[in-house]
Amino acid sequence: RPPRSTPKPSSAASDVYKRQNLAELIPDDELESLAGGLMNDYEYDKDARGDWLKTYTDGLDLLGFKYEDRSKPFAGATGVTHPLLAETVTQFQAQAYKELLPPEGPIRTQIVGEINPEIEQQSQRVKEFMNYQISYEMEEYDQELDQMLFHLPLAGSAFKKVYYESVRGRAVSKFVPAEDVVMPYVSTDMESCERVTHVIKTMGNELRKKQVNGMYRDIDVTMSQIDNNDAQDKYDELDGISAPQNAEDIVLLEFHCDLDIPGFEDKSSQTGEPTGIKLPYVVTVDEGSGEVLAIYRNYREDDPLRKKIQYFVHYKFLPGLGFYGFGLIHMLGGLSRTATSALRQLIDAGTLSNLPAGFKARGLRIKDDDEALNPGEWRDVDAPGGNLRDAFMTLPYKEPSATLLQLMGVVVQAGQRFAAIADMQVGDGNQGAAVGTTVALLERGSRVMSAIHKRCYAAMKSEFKLLGKIVSQYLPPEYPYDVVGGQKNIKVADFDDRVDVLP
Repeated sequence: RPPRSTPKPSSAASDVYKRQNLAELIPDDELESLAGGLMNDYEYDKDARGDWLKTYTDGLDLLGFKYEDRSKPFAGATGVTHPLLAETVTQFQAQAYKELLPPEGPIRTQIVGEINPEIEQQSQRVKEFMNYQISYEMEEYDQELDQMLFHLPLAGSAFKKVYYESVRGRAVSKFVPAEDVVMPYVSTDMESCERVTHVIKTMGNELRKKQVNGMYRDIDVTMSQIDNNDAQDKYDELDGISAPQNAEDIVLLEFHCDLDIPGFEDKSSQTGEPTGIKLPYVVTVDEGSGEVLAIYRNYREDDPLRKKIQYFVHYKFLPGLGFYGFGLIHMLGGLSRTATSALRQLIDAGTLSNLPAGFKARGLRIKDDDEALNPGEWRDVDAPGGNLRDAFMTLPYKEPSATLLQLMGVVVQAGQRFAAIADMQVGDGNQGAAVGTTVALLERGSRVMSAIHKRCYAAMKSEFKLLGKIVSQYLPPEYPYDVVGGQKNIKVADFDDRVDVLP
């Protein structure tokens, strides 16, 4: 059954999530200077990854979602795209979705330290409640994970943002596509990165809710003309949609960065003098007007190390050579283009062979010669003399090449082997082979996919760790909730270091 009510945040959680908006205390001229510097950094970071974004955007055409009308090498030439990339993406998404989100719930628990009946009961309570949270209260989780697992093999990187949302009064875990997370050129990982920019598109009413709730400053924001990035334009093209003229949107830039803000400097515990060390903050800027909506400390007040609170989890398909991972667009893009080219040549060769063209003698007159001949039709011809066959010369079009067909098959098989989607059916193997041999072959064929799933598992472990911390902070001391067949009870004290939350 659905929950009886969303749990009200505890008093401790209210202190955590209703921190003071420092933008209310900083003079306007300092806010303007701060916003200008951050937006310049954002533009620099965005330009630095321009080639990565172009490679990803161009590769989306290889999915073949939109048929290409071509006029070369002749009008009506086929625009079909070989489904190699679409097949590999669909296979991965289906396998990973089933693997990472089983019907009984995606979360299990692990006891750290000595095991006794009391801790085992605590572990069971945490497991049941976290699965209940994801399956029932966090209604967006299933859809967000499903969407992420489609983007991940394409771009090579995808992100989950785990945070407490005051409007909903609970934790959320949102999928953020890679093009909306902008990192500096020198970044190597999320933990040590000096600046993470999250591009947020929001509706006016949602923004107003957060302003009334006190999360953002109550100031006017600018509705700006929609200026999508190249990836979003490509998504719209493949979906067959387009933004109406004069369409406007609100775009917020949320900077997770280290700053040394005057009046809020890091001070030495011995002398009380500013140390010059930059502290982690979350700064939200309206891109249209350049106004700062919020500045929040991104560390706990009682943390002497001022350690940055992490919101983002980075999922990678393949590790890559830099910050962003490699996806199937990068690894199979060349093979997919080659297979598409070969397939188009074969179809065009068949078209030209079936509908030949050529030359005819100038003095030859054919009735209705501007209309194509239909099957079974005989048309009158006025031949001035000689044999009719001598008045025509057909261009030497060849049948589709068997060698080209074989080459296309080799290319497709190479792509399938790389992506580990060539699933060996039990009936295809040697019927006399031992069971152990067959199982060993199946396991060997799934090594690549198992490694990718393990990367997803590691990222999901970090996601659930963040989610468990947030849930434990907004829960009341004791919270009863209804499930199928009975009522359960969870205590905020159950979330401690003795129980780990794992996928």
